[in-house]
Amino acid sequence: MLQSMTGFGSARLDSDQYSICVEIRSLNSKGMDLNVRTPRYLNDKEYEIRNMVTKALVRGKVSVTVDYSKNKSQKAKNNINRELLQVYYNELSQAADAVGASKQDLFRLALHMPEVLQQEQDEEAGDADWSIVQPLLEEALKSINTFRADEGKALTAEIMAYIDRIRILLAEIDKHDPVRMENIRNRVRGHLTEISNSESFDKNRFEQEMVYFMEKLDIAEEKVRLINHLHYFTETVYLPEPTGKKLGFISQEIGREINTIGSKANDATIQHYVVEMKEELEKIKEQINNIL
Repeated sequence: MLQSMTGFGSARLDSDQYSICVEIRSLNSKGMDLNVRTPRYLNDKEYEIRNMVTKALVRGKVSVTVDYSKNKSQKAKNNINRELLQVYYNELSQAADAVGASKQDLFRLALHMPEVLQQEQDEEAGDADWSIVQPLLEEALKSINTFRADEGKALTAEIMAYIDRIRILLAEIDKHDPVRMENIRNRVRGHLTEISNSESFDKNRFEQEMVYFMEKLDIAEEKVRLINHLHYFTETVYLPEPTGKKLGFISQEIGREINTIGSKANDATIQHYVVEMKEELEKIKEQINNIL
């Protein structure tokens, strides 16, 4: 079954000490284009994160974000260096006396002097280690793959509708083809009557050229090959592994047969069907760009 390259997955853990959120987003891309954003303490795990994501998602323009934040109750606390505060306050007070200035804001000024307020981290509120983040990453990967699979089901239904439409148009071409060939024969008979009275007319040469001409107009082989390509495309859609690139190659072969039918048929009705088939094939190619 097809999978879309577009998807979103997330996982979150909230504890008394911290909150962790892992988010993964993906769009279509020819290969794996991966961007990873993590807290500094996980920098040494980026290689492992990349391996996990590449193995799980295979292809796409993927963004992985790990957000980490301490809860307010666990954030840094301010401690006052009382001895240093007293030194600053005394020096400011003496300076105020010397110049006759007011002492109204001296305490606030002294409190904000360098190193008076010191931040102290709660020893129990350390960073969440890899053993906690890894399961969240695995959960987010599972979530985005579920999203991709659901999108793939919709893509499968849409693409197969286009394939069925090409089959219907091919059946119309097959139905009309005998009429086309009979029209060609009638035109040839008319020309034969006109030129058969000529003294330079070579009947054997003419018959050989007409056989060659009729073979060049015959589209039977192209119709058979196109049917086979459509069957192969359908089988590939329902394979379990990623098939986006393979479907792209099969679509190219389908396009070649459609173009050849149009160029060899030399018939207005068939040309009309060929144009419609090309339209359906273009819709398929647009959707394949987003298939894993």
